[in-house]
Amino acid sequence: MKEVAEIKTLPKLDIEKTITDILNTIDRDREREIISRRYGLFDRKETLEQIGELLGITRERVRQLEKAVVARLKAMAEEDLPHIQEVEAVFTAEIQDLGHVARIIDLTGKLADGTSKLDQARISFLAQLVPSLAYVDESDHFFMSAGLAETHSEKAIRDQVGHVIESIKKIGAPAKIEEIAGAMGHPDSEKTKALASISKHLASLNGRYGLTKWPMVNPKNIRDKIYVILHENGKQMHFNDIAAAIRDSGFKRKEVTTQAIHNELIKDSRFVLVGRGIYALKEWGYKKGTVADVITEVLKEAKEPLHRDEIVKRVLKKRFVKETTILLNLQGKAEFKRVAKATYALADAEEK
Repeated sequence: MKEVAEIKTLPKLDIEKTITDILNTIDRDREREIISRRYGLFDRKETLEQIGELLGITRERVRQLEKAVVARLKAMAEEDLPHIQEVEAVFTAEIQDLGHVARIIDLTGKLADGTSKLDQARISFLAQLVPSLAYVDESDHFFMSAGLAETHSEKAIRDQVGHVIESIKKIGAPAKIEEIAGAMGHPDSEKTKALASISKHLASLNGRYGLTKWPMVNPKNIRDKIYVILHENGKQMHFNDIAAAIRDSGFKRKEVTTQAIHNELIKDSRFVLVGRGIYALKEWGYKKGTVADVITEVLKEAKEPLHRDEIVKRVLKKRFVKETTILLNLQGKAEFKRVAKATYALADAEEK
C-alpha cells in the first residue's frame, strides 16, 4: 500500500512534451509524420490512404512503416524511451484505481486537462507503448481500453468481458454489479464493473448494468425514458410528474415538454391510462379501457351480481378514479342492471 501512496504523489505528466520527445527519437521525418498523423497526436487521425497520398507512397507502405516504427518504440520502451518510466508509473497507478482495466476516455480524464479527441489520442498512443499495459483497440465490441498486463492480457480482457455479458444474459434483467460479479464467481465487484465499462454491448443506469438493447439501462427515446421512470417509481404517475422526473434525471437529452410526454404515453402500448392523466405500466396487469369497461370486466370475473361497494372496491384496484365516477357509470350505463338493492349485474347476463 505504501508504494501506491508514493505513486499518487507523482507530479502531473506533461503529455504534450512527452509525445514530442518520443516522436523526436524517430530519425526520419517521413516516419514521424506517419505516426503523428495515424495516431492523431497533433490533429485529427488520418487514414492510410490520406497519408499515402500526402507522402506519395502506397497505402500498404504506410501500414508497413507504421508497424515497424511502433515496434521500435515499444522495444525502446523497455529501456530508454523518453519519460516512459514516469508514464508507466502514473498510468498503472491510475488504471489500478479504476479497477485494473479502464477505458481510455476515463484514463484521459484522470491524466489530461480534458477529454477531447486529441487528449484521448495522446493517452491512447502512450498506453500502447507502456510495457506493463495490455491495450484493447476500438472496435464494434470494445471501447479503446488498457489494463494491467500482470492482471490481464489483451485476450484475457476480451474473454472476461465476454463472461460479464454472458452472466448478465443469464440473469435476464438489469442487475447490480455485485450480483453480476457473484454470478461470474468473481471476488472483486470493482474489477467486474471496470470490465463491463469497456464493452459496447453493455450499459448502466441507476447503478444497474444490462445489455445496450435493454431500455432500462439504455433508453434511446422519450418512450423508453418514460418506461424507466415508471418502472423505477413502481406505481402509477401523472404525466406532469413523469415529465418532471425525466427533467430531473441523469438521462441524456432530458429537456422534453410535458405535451411531448403526454403524446408518447398515448401512443405506446406499454402504458395504460388508469386515471385522469395518470398512467401505469401494462406489465403491472393493467388493461386499456374506460371505467365502464373495467366494471364489465369486474362483473365478468365475479360471474355473479355484486354489491355496488364491492364493485367500487374492485374497480379502484384497476383504476385511479373517484368513487362517484364509478357509481355514475354503474347507474347510467345500459350495460349494467340493478338486480337487487344496491346490487348490480351485467344487463346481457341478466337477460340470459
